[in-house]
Amino acid sequence: MGDWYKSETEQVIADLNTNPETGLTAVEAQQRLRQYGLNELVEKGAKSPWLILWEQLTEIMVVILIVAAIVSAFFGEINDVIVILAIVVLNAILGFTQEYRAEKAIAALKKLAVPTVTVRRDGRIEEISARELVPGDIVLIETGDLIPADGRLVESVNLRVQESALTGESEAVDKVDEAISGEHLPLGDRRNMVFMGTVSTYGRGTAVITETGMNTELGNIADLLQSVEQEQTPLQRRLDHLGKTLAWGAMAIIAIVIILGIVRSNDIMHDLEELILTGISMAVAAIPEGLPAVVAITLALGSQRMLKRNALIRKLPAVETLGSVTTICSDKTGTLTQNRMTVTVLDVAGHTADVKTLLDAKGIVQEIERDDVLPTRRTLGLLVKAGALCNDAVIQTNIDGETRVIGDPTEGALVMAAADLGQTKERLAERWPRVAEIPFTSERKRMTTIHKTSKSDVAPWGDVPYVAFTKGSVDGLLEIAANLWTGSELVPMDDIVYKRIAASNEKLASQGQRVLGVAYRPLSSYEITDETEIEKDMVFIGLTAMMDPPRPEVRDAVLTARTAGVRAVMITGDHPLTARAIAQDLTIAGDGASYLTGRDLTRMNIPELEGVVDDVSVYARVSPEHKLNIVEALQAEGEIVAMTGDGVNDAPALKRADIGVAMGITGTDVSKEAADMVLLDDNFATIVAAIEEGRVIFDNIRKFIKYTLSSNIGELIVMLVGPFLGMPLPLVPLQILWINLVTDGLPGLALAVESGERGIMKRPPFHPKESIFSRGMGQRILWIGILMGFVSLIPGYIYWRIDPNGPWQTITFTTLTLAQMGNALAIRSNTDSIFSIGFFSNRLMVVSILLTFGLQLALIYMPFLQKFFRTEALSLRDLLISLAVSSLIFVVVELEKLVRRRKKSGSSLNSGLDNPKH
Repeated sequence: MGDWYKSETEQVIADLNTNPETGLTAVEAQQRLRQYGLNELVEKGAKSPWLILWEQLTEIMVVILIVAAIVSAFFGEINDVIVILAIVVLNAILGFTQEYRAEKAIAALKKLAVPTVTVRRDGRIEEISARELVPGDIVLIETGDLIPADGRLVESVNLRVQESALTGESEAVDKVDEAISGEHLPLGDRRNMVFMGTVSTYGRGTAVITETGMNTELGNIADLLQSVEQEQTPLQRRLDHLGKTLAWGAMAIIAIVIILGIVRSNDIMHDLEELILTGISMAVAAIPEGLPAVVAITLALGSQRMLKRNALIRKLPAVETLGSVTTICSDKTGTLTQNRMTVTVLDVAGHTADVKTLLDAKGIVQEIERDDVLPTRRTLGLLVKAGALCNDAVIQTNIDGETRVIGDPTEGALVMAAADLGQTKERLAERWPRVAEIPFTSERKRMTTIHKTSKSDVAPWGDVPYVAFTKGSVDGLLEIAANLWTGSELVPMDDIVYKRIAASNEKLASQGQRVLGVAYRPLSSYEITDETEIEKDMVFIGLTAMMDPPRPEVRDAVLTARTAGVRAVMITGDHPLTARAIAQDLTIAGDGASYLTGRDLTRMNIPELEGVVDDVSVYARVSPEHKLNIVEALQAEGEIVAMTGDGVNDAPALKRADIGVAMGITGTDVSKEAADMVLLDDNFATIVAAIEEGRVIFDNIRKFIKYTLSSNIGELIVMLVGPFLGMPLPLVPLQILWINLVTDGLPGLALAVESGERGIMKRPPFHPKESIFSRGMGQRILWIGILMGFVSLIPGYIYWRIDPNGPWQTITFTTLTLAQMGNALAIRSNTDSIFSIGFFSNRLMVVSILLTFGLQLALIYMPFLQKFFRTEALSLRDLLISLAVSSLIFVVVELEKLVRRRKKSGSSLNSGLDNPKH
């Protein structure tokens, strides 16, 4: 893209070989259309559904199950084949459904294209389809028009364009038509350019089209969006690694079993079938078939809980990713702030008043009419009234009593301030009706309204029929002001007064506030022949400073996130001073913290950015590429990044981040489609609440993995050790599948709704490269699984030695199943005892254990299930023995947690005694 903003209008016209008076000819337009193509966004090919399905079916764990089904079919084990293939189909459907929710962001971007546009062609003004625009076309822009392509303004008559979707700036931009100097200016500073997808809110203009289609800034975003590859979430990476590890482990075990069987066999051909079936059983035992389903359901349940906290999850893996977040990159407007301009400071005659303090004394707005009040208070009253009268915004109240501002946000802030301080604009307008106005222009940077006065007024303008109120740029007002009103007298605008006002303006502006000056002038008539005749010899009243204030709950949320090891970073299109002031107020950045602007980022390469990204917490005036680069730099440093955004410009970074968070109220369709999660209340505090929920969910998934893998290891121990003791196969494949799906699955779902651990937001997040078996979980899986295997095998072995034709296999199967129930109860908390958190604090767990126990009894005692699962009826004594032996798992796991708690409490006591402060 060319730097069109730097060129003079005549040079742009010459470069594009066009004529602003007549436009292009129809022949030339057609030729350029063939050269540049249609003015539309091009969508690159998405991944084929068949490819997605193929990827699901070629995952290594699924391949092993398919091979197991084929071999089982070869040996006539039809029941095994049906169940195994049902598992494969279920897992494939779950995986396919999650991935097939293809991105609709490009489709949403296309909605921003306009159907028709007014252009000059062949010397005539005509309407054409926006798709037919070409570089060099002369486009006429009116208030309310969508900008159809990128263009350089050749004429601007008070034109203002709302560019927040592209730049992140909440205020409309005043447009000019002269050249602007400067290298690599951010889009928000290219005030002589208009961009596709933005909206004209005021005035009119004429632009020559410079770029169309994918060459526009919007097209650049579409290209970035489609070039961003979707990264796996931390959980997906961990489960992928887990699956490969288990699969290779299963194949190794199968090979060992078959090799040892061949070595020991006297008749290889006779024993080969049994060895292969044993190998299949081992493979089925090693793979946690219920894991994908339980994880998917756990994430779905978590997304429902998050919805209650105003976080809408669009993509299920995002639920868990939140728990791993280490950095939140947040937009400022509406997320960290209230998205409502608010007057914060009034400055008159050398005195500064905080509006919050004044709200406790609403009577000040009437004090202008009294002679016995302090002069400063009288000036404050006039300042508030004048700001509300010289104003086109109105306050609208809906049927629920909620108020909202209709009009410019800055003007709305002045009207709201007056209303909050006791004087509504309606009452003011009745008393001082407007009779004329001089509209705001970008050249004058001010607006003037003329009002009829009342003879009963006790006011500084005396007995005159009219008064003019002017508000606008402080510098501009000082140039036309002759006096200052102190509340009791008029003081000449000498150097001392001028410098005092200028210093106050500079101080307030340095705090990130937007400052307006307000003045008045008595008039004997209101016929406006020349605006300069009205806007002269003004009496300066004072300054109003306003800003979009921080949300009150965000500061605490930032501190909570910091305690949890999560850093907040502000990335905004707004002015650096405003960004830094808000960041310091919210403790995102310290007093001496540095910040980077879009210009700084443009001059930096990626390695340089990676070197400073950990130390910078505020980025201002950034472009879409900058946001993307910041996210990638943080990820290169090992961070798990949550990125918030609401504009079109945020979409590439939202898609690239580990979790993209769009705004539900102010967000564009493009940003929502690119995001993983949508904040229904646009509130930063909701992100922190969602992170807490994500941690709970990740903890619960880890608990399920610990639960199911310890069970799988128990099964492998039974299957490995049993034959070495001379036993036949202790478990058949269908019994193993029953354990892995039903016995694992039902309590696994109950673990999904387990409450969070104590201090969950006082610990650091899991590092992205941290194994899913970290923090002692791998060791606990091993020893619990080994113990479970021997606890289940020993009674079965004893029964087998007593009677090889007895129910020894059913004893082994039932003991292993019931042992898992005790394990499920004990691992509900990683540290606390079941007796302290309460047996019935998770009612679903109690129900699932009772249900699983009932189903296990059905398998043992119902004849048609006995035949299907190869079980035998147990006597009451045998069942009680199995139940008693299996309870050892619950007892031992609870004792291990008790030992860990005592060790932790002892180490805390010792560290306290060693600390000289104690």
